[in-house]
Amino acid sequence: MQIRDLPYSDPGEPDVRSGPRFLYWLARNQLGGQLKALGWGLLQQCGIAGLPLTVGLAVQAAVDRSGDRLAFAAALNVLLGVAIAVGETMLHRTAVTNWITAAARVQQLLARKTAELGSVLTRRVAAGEVVAVSTGDVEKIGWFVEALSRFAASAGALVVICVGLLIYQPALGVVVAIALPVLALAVLPLLPRATKRADLQRERAGRATELASDTVAGLRVLRGIGGEDLFLGRYREASQEVRRAAVHSARMWSLISAVQVLLPGLLLITVVLYGARLALDGRIAVGELVTVYSAVTLMLFPLQHFEEIAMAYSFSRPSAKRAARVLALQRVTDPAGTDTGVPSGPRAALPSGDLYDPATGLLAPQGRFTAVVCGDPDAAGRLADRLGGHAAEPGGLPSVLLGSVALDGLALERARTAVLVQDKDPVLLSGTLRELLDVPSSGQVEAADALAAACCEDVLEALTQASVHHDGDPMDTRITERGRSLSGGQRQRLALARSLVVDPEVLVLDEPTSAVDSHTEAKVAEGIKRLRAGRTTVVFTSSPLLLDLAERIVFVHEGEVTSVGVHRELVRTDARYRAVVTRETDEEQAQALEKVEESA
Repeated sequence: MQIRDLPYSDPGEPDVRSGPRFLYWLARNQLGGQLKALGWGLLQQCGIAGLPLTVGLAVQAAVDRSGDRLAFAAALNVLLGVAIAVGETMLHRTAVTNWITAAARVQQLLARKTAELGSVLTRRVAAGEVVAVSTGDVEKIGWFVEALSRFAASAGALVVICVGLLIYQPALGVVVAIALPVLALAVLPLLPRATKRADLQRERAGRATELASDTVAGLRVLRGIGGEDLFLGRYREASQEVRRAAVHSARMWSLISAVQVLLPGLLLITVVLYGARLALDGRIAVGELVTVYSAVTLMLFPLQHFEEIAMAYSFSRPSAKRAARVLALQRVTDPAGTDTGVPSGPRAALPSGDLYDPATGLLAPQGRFTAVVCGDPDAAGRLADRLGGHAAEPGGLPSVLLGSVALDGLALERARTAVLVQDKDPVLLSGTLRELLDVPSSGQVEAADALAAACCEDVLEALTQASVHHDGDPMDTRITERGRSLSGGQRQRLALARSLVVDPEVLVLDEPTSAVDSHTEAKVAEGIKRLRAGRTTVVFTSSPLLLDLAERIVFVHEGEVTSVGVHRELVRTDARYRAVVTRETDEEQAQALEKVEESA
């Protein structure tokens, strides 16, 4: 795989059983690139390993006053220099390619999982962790994949140096061969503590990132209540914890680096002292001593890659663990993962009929406006996701049915085309209003009609004033990231207009008017009912204005449907329903229930 071939047509199915297994899966899928990098790395490292031999030959030739051998040593040195230059250049190219392609594979996997889970993802995983996985963690994982081939080449070069020294000068080669495993493994006892400190640093950095993202997202509200200083203080405290953890971690890594310098230095001193004694005794020549000394000195370079691979693994292992945890989240589907009894084809071939949830007993008849009242907002959100087939993991519950077709058995794209769920906190991507409303749709609803139904007149006026074009067309005005230039109610209504433009077979709205005033809410409710006439619409709400316009109301209490009817009737007959929609206190609700029981 080359960088020009990205993105992958299929990034594959990762092994997400653990972080190390995920790293092994990545490295295995990069096998071709790893072997190329290993080959170029061996060329570079073996070229470096051969330099002491040429130096020793040159010194000995000078001592013996042999011009032919000196010329041979010089030619050999030039040849090794070319090999080192070519190997270094190509190793860098292939290693960086491995890094980028591995990071791209992980990013594609994360993007695919995000598209599969939708809003459920941030309910299962903190937003700060998702940001950390998709940015810093991807880079660290790529670093490990890239460092793997360099480490393998360095290990191979060290073996070559040891074997060569044993053959060239056994007396000193034995000393080096005995010391080499000690040098390579000396840092192992320090790695668990270093890894633990690095994990603590990343954990605190993740918390700081999450706090920062939440603060930026709620900056408008914080300014309104004067809470900026409070959250700024919290972020300062979190950032200081990150700094302290980073310094604590750096101390351990500096100790590991010191060990990597100290032990080879002691070996070098030992070789010089022992070699000098052998040379004085006449057991080795001066050129041989210089060769062994140079070989031990150059061993410092490949030994550095042992420290690098240790750091790369220590930093990438928790990153891979987090990535694997996100990638392990699953949408409930049939074992085969394919459509069950529904042919592929155009939009008209999508399943249709009543929307029914066997787990709660909720029924939304086809073509009608159904409102669902649920006392627990979180339970309402989970139920809305279930109605769209967006459940994040198997829970032993039967699938929601659209007509006679199980949504969990549909391919994800078809399920979301048939049933569109608008979350209570919808996201607006940056771009113009025209681009925001340019979404796959039935083509039956015009953007102007959707904007009118969602009561977006003030939004259009604000965008017209902010337009940089001479004609002041609001459709060409840019909306900032997540729509932060707009108020909460304006963002909510634009998201509603986008959903209305799609015109799905079934539209599920979770609290679509929670951020607007009563007057606007009434107009939005009328607009939804008018524009969605003849289409199945399910609205999760406790607003009397919306409930009064609904054709059918379903009251869900503790995970089960307990009442079905119309708003005014349920207010009179169901005390629990009345308590939810009229915001009765617990005492008032208890008194109402006592009256109901007495009358019964």
